[in-house]
Amino acid sequence: MIPMLKRLVRHLFATQSSGRKAFPCATLQAIKEVIADGERVHRAEVKLIIEPGLAISDIIERRSSRDRAHDLFSQYRIWDTEENSGVLIYINLADHRVEIIADRGIACCVPPSAWQSICHTMTEGFTKEQYHESAITGLRRLNEILQQVFPESQKISHPSPNQLSDAPILL
Repeated sequence: MIPMLKRLVRHLFATQSSGRKAFPCATLQAIKEVIADGERVHRAEVKLIIEPGLAISDIIERRSSRDRAHDLFSQYRIWDTEENSGVLIYINLADHRVEIIADRGIACCVPPSAWQSICHTMTEGFTKEQYHESAITGLRRLNEILQQVFPESQKISHPSPNQLSDAPILL
């Protein structure tokens, strides 16, 4: 019961204001630019969503950050891309978790250890309150991996328009 109570308190105090403090406008803009730069060299569609904390009902139901990431993957239609190439990076500040959900066109090409390495890089920096640097470093590493396994140069048809907005979402 104590761990659930601690988690509940963390999420109650994780407000949109704390999310803005960790990810101010300049950081959100830098994230958008790194995502756009990456999508020029690989065919994946990347979306980053930051959530300060979960709803109380989610905590009581013991929903994990991974469960929430799957919900957002569906809600924001990240799966709905031309080559099944959507990738969600979900950051839950209260749980100190980063989750990566990749659509089947990408998931089959990237080993889970690569995603875990990116998540570890980001969460390690977040524990030191280095949100800007850690997010940018993680995204650059993601772009490197995606460029190797899903390069833009192998696109069969003409370049498609940006299917998912590059702008990160702060819930």
